[in-house]
Amino acid sequence: MTTTLRSEAVKDSIGSRILNPKRDLLAGHLAADIRNLLEERGVLVFPEIHFTETEQIAFTQTLGTLASEGSDGRITAQISLDARHNPATAEFLKGSLYWHIDGTNSDVPILASLLSCVVPAPSGGNTGFCNTYAAYDDLPDAEKAVYDALRVIHGPWASLFYYRPEPTLDMLKTMQSLGEKELPLVWTHASGRKSLILGCTARNVVGLADRESTAMLVGLREWATSPRFSYSHSWKAGDLVMWDNTGTMHRAESYDPACGRLMLRTKLEGDEAFA
Repeated sequence: MTTTLRSEAVKDSIGSRILNPKRDLLAGHLAADIRNLLEERGVLVFPEIHFTETEQIAFTQTLGTLASEGSDGRITAQISLDARHNPATAEFLKGSLYWHIDGTNSDVPILASLLSCVVPAPSGGNTGFCNTYAAYDDLPDAEKAVYDALRVIHGPWASLFYYRPEPTLDMLKTMQSLGEKELPLVWTHASGRKSLILGCTARNVVGLADRESTAMLVGLREWATSPRFSYSHSWKAGDLVMWDNTGTMHRAESYDPACGRLMLRTKLEGDEAFA
């Protein structure tokens, strides 16, 4: 008997919950259907699937090519804001508390992230997602015509001021050394669909004065992250959530860094450049 992908919508404009058991997912037969549903819905939730690290890697590999998590070739990353357990990246990960797309300083961003919950936060610590395809689609045509022509400077250093309003010069230079990119405000994908490229890495709209640029970016972020396009996932141990990095934004929601919250991430290599 052929296995079919079983799912149910989380919200109208974003998210589907996958109902198949672990054995179906690891077999790989559903990979094409999962990829298609991911593009359509932006976020896929696998409630309390309880993948081991080895199983999460294997499942990720059924869907595409694993992306490395660093220059040392690691393919998994432990995600924690607690510097005692994550001394190398805990400070940098503070930027993840604000809406963003991963890889805006890359030519080809990752396709998707898969995040599993090892230890949930006792309070807070949800992960928020918003569908930037749907947010673009529902804009008035007159606004689309304006935004389609605009480009935005993105740099990881722009996110620093969200959590360190008065950074040291050394900290600023370290973040600036990661580079910056000029990207379209509206990403026209190979499929013909369009999504917004926004988030805390967005520095300024090219050709606009700072005041007008900032108002536009904040207004679009407010639109894209409004309840109609967004979903906040409340984690339980064993949950896995996968999101389309090319058509969503995401953020971790506030929690106590010392509470023990711990996640495990794998990523899929991208196959489409921003422009």
